[in-house]
Amino acid sequence: MPRVWDVPVHDSTRVRDARVAAEHAAALAGLDEQRAATAALVATELATNLLKHAGGGQVLVDVVAPPVLVTGGEHTRLVQVATVDHGPGMADVSAALSDGFTTAGSLGAGLGTCARLADDFDLHSVPGRGTVVVARIGAVPDRPATGPDPASRVRAGAVNVPFGGAEYSGDAWGWVRDADRVTLMLTDGLGHGPEAARASTAAVEALRGAAHLGPAEALRRLDQALRGTRGAAVAVAQVDTRAAVLRFAGVGNIGARLCEGGAWRHLVSQPGIVGTHRPTTLREEETAWADDRVLVLHSDGLPSRWTPTYDTCRTATDPAVTAAVIVRDAGSSARPVRDDTAVAVLAPTPPDRT
Repeated sequence: MPRVWDVPVHDSTRVRDARVAAEHAAALAGLDEQRAATAALVATELATNLLKHAGGGQVLVDVVAPPVLVTGGEHTRLVQVATVDHGPGMADVSAALSDGFTTAGSLGAGLGTCARLADDFDLHSVPGRGTVVVARIGAVPDRPATGPDPASRVRAGAVNVPFGGAEYSGDAWGWVRDADRVTLMLTDGLGHGPEAARASTAAVEALRGAAHLGPAEALRRLDQALRGTRGAAVAVAQVDTRAAVLRFAGVGNIGARLCEGGAWRHLVSQPGIVGTHRPTTLREEETAWADDRVLVLHSDGLPSRWTPTYDTCRTATDPAVTAAVIVRDAGSSARPVRDDTAVAVLAPTPPDRT
């Protein structure tokens, strides 16, 4: 089962915890000594920034799939370091990314250093609402291959927050490709803790052998794989990039919302539990996919009253940043989460990155 590290950073002692988490994640991802040191440095800088500029926040460290699936890179794993805060935010993001910029009397090299060292780096900041930063570090920078590759025009990302700071989350996500089709899955193992994580891990592993299947047929395959586990809620979304079609099927309480030109609508899952009580007939919803679409999948750890904002539908933002912004803005100390929380986002790849 993959680890997820949730490190609250409210004093300098937790900066070390963030660094150690990145080192452990680098070992799981198979990074060499140099790239592991890079992951540790990025985690240290971002955690330090939380204290200096936001008065503290949250560091999430995970081992994830690349945001764009290039041919031959399906099994690549990267260390993802995400920071979330409710601090003052940044009025000038470009200036904050410049080496030497500081508002706290420091050297000001943190964000600029992280942006240069990471294979992927993006942030979202709004004055008065806080900042979200996501950096990924891999063994080799994973970039789309040259030449036409329709599947590289879609990217995905997610954040996963284990309940109560546990070592393992009962939620998991994965995505795979088969030729011109890319498939994103989010799963929520029944309950939480290690047994829920085992169910979700089984779903992610089974998805790797189901990349050639449509969402409904993939759910049938996953149902067999989850027999003997607690079972899980599962949602599967697939984009056929050549046909420009999105297909969706879900079982259980995974939320799914699609943004089309700034307007949001729900994609509906069926009642049931994959692995124990799968519906006999699985419905598959089909709709057009275009460069203005953003798909959000989320587990029920997200408050039911969550309402998408304009920021959620920004196609230029890294999907993992969008996911982290959703988690940050949907929760508060007045409404503490009572379960693992995962959000996965599927969006078009900006033209300058394809």
